[in-house]
Amino acid sequence: MRSSGSTPNPPPRARVPLYVRVVGDDHPKACTGRRLLHRGLARRWSGRWGSSPPVVLDPFAREPLSGADRIAVRRGGLLVVDCSWNRLSERGAFPAGAGSGPMTRRRLPILVAANPQHYGRLAELNTVEAFAAALSVVGRPLEAQRVLQGFSGGDGFLAINGDRLVRYATARSADEVRDAEQALFGPPDG
Repeated sequence: MRSSGSTPNPPPRARVPLYVRVVGDDHPKACTGRRLLHRGLARRWSGRWGSSPPVVLDPFAREPLSGADRIAVRRGGLLVVDCSWNRLSERGAFPAGAGSGPMTRRRLPILVAANPQHYGRLAELNTVEAFAAALSVVGRPLEAQRVLQGFSGGDGFLAINGDRLVRYATARSADEVRDAEQALFGPPDG
């Protein structure tokens, strides 16, 4: 039997940087992005990045986030634009000014919201759910759990979407994520 001193512990993985661009049209009490900033779990987006740009979570992007994005997310982090879903749909496009330059934009795979404002709706996640989903998809489930702690519906989000998140996390490419979405939710309309 080995002693605890002879078993090497793996080095801890650095946390994925999380960035929030607050547009300001969401109700302050319902704004999970602001709460993440206040708790120090995310940083306010300054419009600049270091050596690698963050992956932007954009609900209008064509490509879904997948395992192929793991390295880009680890290096540059994740950026979410925090705004009201009502305003987002009025604009008809992802808000301009999330960043400039060669930023990768990805939509999240289809998931069910567990937050009180959009409970049970497909793909209408709040900011904290979006971060948790993205972290889960790129193989960082412990970080996803940490981000959700203390948010209404946080535990429910992982419970409701657990099997889906596992399936998406094992997808190595955008095509495999689309296949998983079709298996889970049926063929897309249109």
